[in-house]
Amino acid sequence: MEHIVALQALVTAASLDYEPSAAELDAIDLEMPLIAAEVELLDAQITALDRPASVLDERRIRRARNRVLAERRNLANRPAAVVLTGGAA
Repeated sequence: MEHIVALQALVTAASLDYEPSAAELDAIDLEMPLIAAEVELLDAQITALDRPASVLDERRIRRARNRVLAERRNLANRPAAVVLTGGAA
């Protein structure tokens, strides 16, 4: 009987036990306002799933979408040097 052996190196828990670099953490910090706005939008959408959407629910979702768009715009309009120093995302 012939044994089939993987040709790639094994992936172990030790190989995945690295901390994010300072550049990766800086990139996350730059994107944190966008992440928070997206979480707020998701929260508003989940709230509206449980019941028929009221006028207040629709307004909350609309405002959250506008915040997401504004944060995306702000992130896209940052100077290229600031965005490239993050290096991760």
